[in-house]
Amino acid sequence: MVRRILVIDDEAGFTKLLKMNLEKTGQYEVRIENDSMKALNAAHEFLPDAVLLDIVMPGLDGGDVAAQMQAEPLLQHIPVIMMTALVSQEETSQDAVAQAGAMNILPKPVNLDVLLRCLEEVLSQQ
Repeated sequence: MVRRILVIDDEAGFTKLLKMNLEKTGQYEVRIENDSMKALNAAHEFLPDAVLLDIVMPGLDGGDVAAQMQAEPLLQHIPVIMMTALVSQEETSQDAVAQAGAMNILPKPVNLDVLLRCLEEVLSQQ
């Protein structure tokens, strides 16, 4: 079963690389949105199984986008994994995933193996 992942990040090069690496596994269909102001529309159109969301972006930051999604009945069940350069690998737990409430936070640069493990974990809880 191919799972749908929406990547919201203002860094176009990063999102293209992430899309390529995730789709190469054959397990994911990935849509990219580089404009945080269009993130909610992208989520409504694509209806992803999970969202990878940058925290620091121009316009709306990741917290704003996540709050908008939580306010939408159609989107509030979708797990969000935050990504940020504000958290270093050293500050995260041993598996390189920090927790903020129920939300996972991955440090940038994102380790693909850790990301895949984190995606598997959140998707298995659905």
